[in-house]
Amino acid sequence: MITMKDVIQEGHPTLRKVAKEVSLPASKEDQETLQKMMEFLHNSQDPQIAEKYNLRPGVGLAAPQINVSKRMIAVLVTDQNENLYEYALYNPKIVSHSVEMTQLENGEGCLSVDRDVSGLVPRYARITVQGTNLEGEDISVRLRGLPAIVFQHEIDHLNGVMFYDRIEDAKDPLMKPVPELFK
Repeated sequence: MITMKDVIQEGHPTLRKVAKEVSLPASKEDQETLQKMMEFLHNSQDPQIAEKYNLRPGVGLAAPQINVSKRMIAVLVTDQNENLYEYALYNPKIVSHSVEMTQLENGEGCLSVDRDVSGLVPRYARITVQGTNLEGEDISVRLRGLPAIVFQHEIDHLNGVMFYDRIEDAKDPLMKPVPELFK
């Protein structure tokens, strides 16, 4: 079981590396790692389990955050219509995006950043992501709003980019704020 002691913190060199592609079909070890990442998100969002194991709630986790420099992400988030987005992906990549930008009204947070960082993080309002799921199927998913932001945040981790690298001071008139649904 992944706990907060397994989540490395900012300043750790793995968080700044470009993660390696996962060879497919995925090894048993990579499958177990990705399954444990998804399990962590479920546990972190369960108030009783989170309290018992002192887990910070998370909606996304990238393998580099647990010191595994491979291109794997897990996302567990709902959108404004309560639709659940539950994805565990190998080698995810953004294949298209909108011109329109968005941001979370109160900025972003990160399990690997144990402090408040103020500032708005510009993100594409709509994206299409392709990757391979735990069952070995190639998938393509179109996202908007909070799920799109979460995917961009996690894919950034695979490229050694932290959310605060993207903070801009000036408000862009093309940006539409997205209400924060989960903190």
